[in-house]
Amino acid sequence: MYSKFTLFISIIGIFSIATVLPDAFGHGLGGDQAEPLTFGDMEVTVRTQLSPSDITVGELDSANMQIRFFDTLTDKNLDKVTYRIEVWQSGELLARNLFYDLDGRLDVKIKPKTGCNESLLEKCSIYGGSEHVSAPGALFVQGAACTDDNLEICGRPSITGPIFVKGGLYKIRVDIEAATSPRTVLANLLSYETFVSVAQEQKFSFQTANAEEIPVVIKTYYDDVDNFEFDTSDNSISFDMPFDWSPDYVNLVQVVHEEVRVPKSFAPYADGKQFKGYVNGVEIDQRALLNDPYSSEDSNIVHFLITKNELEKINKTLGPSNYDNQQMDLKLVPLAEISKSSTEFYLVDTKSFEQVPTTVNISWDGKYGANQNVPFEFTFFNENRDLIKDLKYAYVVLDEFDNEIARNDGDDPLNPGITSIEGLDIQKIFVPSAGQIRVDILVYGTGLDYDPKYAGIGSAIIEIGPGSPTTSIPEKTPIPSWIKNNAEWWAAGQIDDGSFVQGIQYLIKENVLKIPPTSQGIGSGSSDIPGWIKNNAEWWAAGQIDDDSFIQGIQYLIKEGIMRIQS
Repeated sequence: MYSKFTLFISIIGIFSIATVLPDAFGHGLGGDQAEPLTFGDMEVTVRTQLSPSDITVGELDSANMQIRFFDTLTDKNLDKVTYRIEVWQSGELLARNLFYDLDGRLDVKIKPKTGCNESLLEKCSIYGGSEHVSAPGALFVQGAACTDDNLEICGRPSITGPIFVKGGLYKIRVDIEAATSPRTVLANLLSYETFVSVAQEQKFSFQTANAEEIPVVIKTYYDDVDNFEFDTSDNSISFDMPFDWSPDYVNLVQVVHEEVRVPKSFAPYADGKQFKGYVNGVEIDQRALLNDPYSSEDSNIVHFLITKNELEKINKTLGPSNYDNQQMDLKLVPLAEISKSSTEFYLVDTKSFEQVPTTVNISWDGKYGANQNVPFEFTFFNENRDLIKDLKYAYVVLDEFDNEIARNDGDDPLNPGITSIEGLDIQKIFVPSAGQIRVDILVYGTGLDYDPKYAGIGSAIIEIGPGSPTTSIPEKTPIPSWIKNNAEWWAAGQIDDGSFVQGIQYLIKENVLKIPPTSQGIGSGSSDIPGWIKNNAEWWAAGQIDDDSFIQGIQYLIKEGIMRIQS
């Protein structure tokens, strides 16, 4: 058995702990960093960050928007910068003005104001500050330089207008017109686009089969949601919102974040429940759906955290016709309650091994075990038992003989760590045999700057059993080759829709294609089958997409009632 001190020394040896100079950050949160551009011998970029980082419409009178212009190679700011700032939402310009800053960190006080009656919302924005003497037209406020601790008293200009009065994604366009000297105008503008999200709570309710009224709050960080529905047959909640599925746009989106808050007193959404989530009829990965029973005493908060990779997978599954789709359909389905095992430990810093204010809880479903992908849930708490948001961490898993069996330090070597947006994360880890495993955790920090307050290392010993045979991954029944032939002929127009539907009926009858009981929608049948499904059929027959992708596309049509399947 390791002593604590020996264990921490061992963990340091396993992790490569280096100074972190983050290079990029994805939008969809309270901050974003654009791709760097070459400027002389520097690689310069703009970072936008809101304070507070999690803004909900109507809950505050003002917010700070910090825009930093710096060299990513040295992490040092450029000075004497003239910024042209534009704020956009949903294609509408909300504000545009020049600002000047001495030290490369521009702080702007944003004061949301509703009631704009102008056809162009920008006309309602009012700017506070004085023109800087050596940067014509650029606003500047004399006073102490702004830091994270003196925002209320430092010198900063302001914008009062229709900004952050509605939830969703905001585009902050930044043009650097001059740098290192206010009179040094750049030959070519350095232009950046960053994105930040502001949350908006929308209230709904539904009636249970017993006519009980249940309130639901959906907190959207992306756009207004609509068409809220509750299905009494499976206790599922569904809604939709505008979304651009074109590949160019999806490539920009790092995460789409939606929260569904349901009272814990409603049994299907009580503590301990697990959920499945669907986007446009496609089941999303377990990591994209997180259940938070900690942040509210009365409500379970289920997070849809749909990453760019997940969005691309959905596009691939549904085919090119989804690119023109301007809507995202979300569905949440509660599952049976499970019994979890868990372990909890604190972290220490990597130099003195003194305790830091971070506690890690690792939980798992005991029915999973040896020779299986075990879904471990990692939860990070601060000193007040609140979840630590925007946390970056890594893990290494060792067997009882100190052989490494898993490691994950994120996908970006320039920005190490797995991002846990809400302080919760699920990782599927393959455990080859029963017995003890050791899970070592390294937390790099939080936020865009990898704030080290919660950084540290820690470890847990977990006993893994043989696992329940019922949780083994079932062997898939192969889809008969003649079905692929039918798909290819159908795509080529050599057989009609009815013949192809008969093939699909065969798949369902033979239990090759599993359709949930509530998936059959109301529609007019095969006459409504769109052309993009034929594209999917052609790609599937040619081996360009896998069985699951093809089947999920067919399931979507059935759920929407586009394709009628007779029982």
